[in-house]
Amino acid sequence: MIHSRIIGSGSYLPRNVVTNAALAQRMDTSDDWIRSRTGIRQRHIAEANETSSSLAFEASKAAIASAGIAAQDIDLIIVATSTPDYVFPSTACLLQDKLGIKGSPAFDLQAVCSGFVYALTTADLFIRSGQHRCALVVGAEVFSRILDWNDRGTCVLFGDGAGAVILKADDQPGIMASALHADGSHAGILSVPGNICGGKVTGDPFLRMDGPAVFKFAVRVLDEVAREILAKCKLQVDDVDWLIPHQANLRILESTAKRLGLPHEKLIVTVDQHGNTSAASVPLALDLALRDGRIKAGDKVMLQGVGGGFTWGAVLVQI
Repeated sequence: MIHSRIIGSGSYLPRNVVTNAALAQRMDTSDDWIRSRTGIRQRHIAEANETSSSLAFEASKAAIASAGIAAQDIDLIIVATSTPDYVFPSTACLLQDKLGIKGSPAFDLQAVCSGFVYALTTADLFIRSGQHRCALVVGAEVFSRILDWNDRGTCVLFGDGAGAVILKADDQPGIMASALHADGSHAGILSVPGNICGGKVTGDPFLRMDGPAVFKFAVRVLDEVAREILAKCKLQVDDVDWLIPHQANLRILESTAKRLGLPHEKLIVTVDQHGNTSAASVPLALDLALRDGRIKAGDKVMLQGVGGGFTWGAVLVQI
């Protein structure tokens, strides 16, 4: 039976670091206000010449090196992003060209902050089908481009970055189980309700969010989908070595772990370092914890995403 395993990871954050103190100089906010409500200390903001594909390229190079493979070994590229370089071609095709690869399928997947979990599940199914053997899965975002910098309720929350993994066919399970969900009736609580028509922006081009509604929804569904995964694998909560939820808000992360009954020591937190990077947040956190040695071979890691759509899902991975 064909399975898939994560054999390498990588990440990249823009060099431009914007602290809470820096934001306080340009709007009515403070470091204490932001930290107490979100846990965020700073975020990375892309320069004008940096795009989702360029961030993805840097993260992908690191993942390829970590996996010990050549770029030409990759036969599938999936990029999770809500902030593509262009309307088309896809960010994945632009990334493929930057990596010097030709011929293999490459496409974007848009599930906002659940994007990486959706993309990892999709790549796993492609590999398990036998059609592909080595996939590059990336989450990359430049959310700073869709923020209203006069709205302190949203602009302080987000940042830019990219994370990537190499998923390869194996005879031993790496991706143990996954579950994906969506409910479009909740679209209004987190969205960018604008579009391009006739060369002009129609509607609102900025991210808008009902924070309390998102919090309640996110904590509930992250708990439910984690339990769904554990039931599929016939495992208990105690069998999970690490929990990596989407890094949206420290309160959401801690509430999710508490509802599951997981100790804080098993929770990977990076939101303080780079804010909410949407589809990039889970692979960024995974890469950091792999590289600093917290996550070790054989560990079971629960990856979770929840975001606009509304979408949510989880993947249980054995490293």
